[in-house]
Amino acid sequence: MADKDYYEILGVSKNATETDIKKAYRKLALQYHPDKNKTKEAEGKFKEVTKAYEVLSDPQKRETYDQLGHQAFEQGAGQGPFGGAQGPFGGAGNPFTYTYSTGGDTGDFGGFSDPFEIFEQFFGGSSPFGARSQRRQAYSLTLDFLEAALGTTKKVAIDGKSQTIKIPAGVDEGSRIRFGDYDVVLEVKPSSKFQRQGYDIVSEKEIPISIASLGGEINVETVWGEVKLRIPSGTQPETVIRLRDKGVPHLHGGGKGNHYVRMKVLVPKTLTGRQKELLKEFEEEGKKKHTWF
Repeated sequence: MADKDYYEILGVSKNATETDIKKAYRKLALQYHPDKNKTKEAEGKFKEVTKAYEVLSDPQKRETYDQLGHQAFEQGAGQGPFGGAQGPFGGAGNPFTYTYSTGGDTGDFGGFSDPFEIFEQFFGGSSPFGARSQRRQAYSLTLDFLEAALGTTKKVAIDGKSQTIKIPAGVDEGSRIRFGDYDVVLEVKPSSKFQRQGYDIVSEKEIPISIASLGGEINVETVWGEVKLRIPSGTQPETVIRLRDKGVPHLHGGGKGNHYVRMKVLVPKTLTGRQKELLKEFEEEGKKKHTWF
């Protein structure tokens, strides 16, 4: 386990962004959290992904890992180029021993005062490493794409009691809602129509070659319903048109994201005799002007 590549553990490339790393950790931590996964391997796997995240989520540690590998984070690493007997980051020995105290420093946990806060940051507590009575219990709740984007209310059963939870507009995969004595961690189903990028929405729209060439008006589906969109003449394949303020509401504060529509120009596979004649005329006319465009 100690020699396994941290990028491989999280399932990301070495060029992964901070967002990619955070998203991968959230997914794996939910999958292997021992409160949800009762297999005997779950706790060890959870520790493994958390250790990888602690390094790769910190720019300084990530740079050191890329240069020196695992040895920079093992016992005795302080005897190397960083000097001293306390390890490369000034902590007490190996910073990834899963122990902590509420008073005093037990090592560098990437900006968290103890390793359990990493779980609490994303999932609201219920640490698998102990002190569970002091941690808030977390429940998972699955939402449809539009429910997460626009907000909704959900009825759930907690401790045998029916409860209604209000989900604010703008939540996303991994968002956490505090509900009474519990935390609710949200999972969002993907949409076949829309892709979400932050608070922006991206979709594709097929248009006939005639509208792409001549221009016209089409209907486009957004998370807010259908809207009319003006297509300018001469629109090229893969052109992206922005619909301002038709994206996801900001979770904190006012405003909305935008909706970006990518044009897919349809070329007919079969033509009637008359359509072929018209296209030939079009081609001949284009030759006279030396160009179609």
